[in-house]
Amino acid sequence: QLQLVESGGGLVQPGGSLSLSCAASGFTLDNYYIAWFRQVPGKEREGVSCISSSGGFIYYADSVKGRFTISRDNAVNTVYLQMNSLKPEDTAVYYCAASSYITSWAWAASNRYGYWGQGTQVTVSS
Repeated sequence: QLQLVESGGGLVQPGGSLSLSCAASGFTLDNYYIAWFRQVPGKEREGVSCISSSGGFIYYADSVKGRFTISRDNAVNTVYLQMNSLKPEDTAVYYCAASSYITSWAWAASNRYGYWGQGTQVTVSS
């Protein structure tokens, strides 16, 4: 059974940091593009960042550039999202998703990804 599991969410004060992990079971991540999305109630799921299977291509939403860093360690079948300088507007449920191939212009389109995790809550509040 193919599964993605996110972890690392929680409550953090504005300006703080969190590191999210996306671990795979049932398949190896090194053949997949992995993206992080986030969603708040009443809004569409928003693409945050994406990394290619080799790690050679990385994309970020403008809202997180310079603050978030995506990385992957294929040896442990895990993708990470390091989130620094967090803002209240970063509050959301964060999901990781996998796709065998993504074109650069479509990396933030959620319908391009076939595998999803269950999500982890990130709350930025004082």
